Amino acid sequence: MPPKQDINKAGVESSDFPILCEVCLGPNPYVRMSKQPLGAECKICTRPFTIFKWNPGQGSRFKKTEICNTCCRVRNVCQCCILDLEYGLPTQVRDVALGLKSEAPTSNINKQYYTQNIESQLADGSASGSVDLSLRSSSAGKDMLRSMARTDPYYKRNRAHICSFFVKGECNRGNECPYRHELPPPDSDMKKQNIQDRYYGRNDPVANKILRENAVQTGLAAPEDQSITTLLLLSLPTGLTEDVLRTTLFSKIPSITHGDLKSIVLVPASHCAFLNFHKRPVAEKAASALSALGGLDLEGEAGVKRAKVVWGRARVKKTAAAA
Repeated sequence: MPPKQDINKAGVESSDFPILCEVCLGPNPYVRMSKQPLGAECKICTRPFTIFKWNPGQGSRFKKTEICNTCCRVRNVCQCCILDLEYGLPTQVRDVALGLKSEAPTSNINKQYYTQNIESQLADGSASGSVDLSLRSSSAGKDMLRSMARTDPYYKRNRAHICSFFVKGECNRGNECPYRHELPPPDSDMKKQNIQDRYYGRNDPVANKILRENAVQTGLAAPEDQSITTLLLLSLPTGLTEDVLRTTLFSKIPSITHGDLKSIVLVPASHCAFLNFHKRPVAEKAASALSALGGLDLEGEAGVKRAKVVWGRARVKKTAAAA
């Protein structure tokens, strides 16, 4: 009698073709790929999976798939660059604009159980990943994503990496060096990219840069005074209550928790409200999310109305009265 099969045992992933974006495939329609079953470990679920390697075109580096097919379909991202397949943007930007929150677990045991269930649901056709969630999102968020997305493929992303020996002045291979002989940009935050943060949409430096630029374009640039941690909501609908405002805020910005918000001061007579946060980075995150949403839709007595968001001002320090 054969031993009983363990249904919770970590399995393997096998696929016949990768799920890639247009940029990673390159401009060559006759690209040649090599396939290696169980060739590497998925960077997300840590299961062995089928990897694919190819060269996108002349002057490009060889690329390969980094995550398995199942993890790719759960978040609707490219298996190579881990960017959104529809808009070509980081998942953090997409989730902020559409008000989504990743349900994928981060611990090893939960990841294996979650991936196993999702794989069986995808095989039965009862689940299709995060694409259906985006269909229920507001049109304002989708319009914002279309405006931030590139209209043409950016094939420079496939170039070879910068030669670290050339940066240190020690490369002696000259023209035969397969890496680029260029100095890196002065942006130090871009060196801290990793696949885990890109996939789960947390602390991604590329996403933070895109959200900051969008906030500047929409007139919601963060003030230089680091003591300002307050956002001001203007043009609030009549009859709005603090409970409705609090519930709507946390549902539209899932990355903000109840502990991040210090207080909400609602002023019905002036149709405005003050959002006081404990820390400045959380206030900047909320401002970036609200700028990507184009404001905050709130429901009052006359229906839904969009509130405008601006930064608060620093309090004027009171001087001691002269004796």
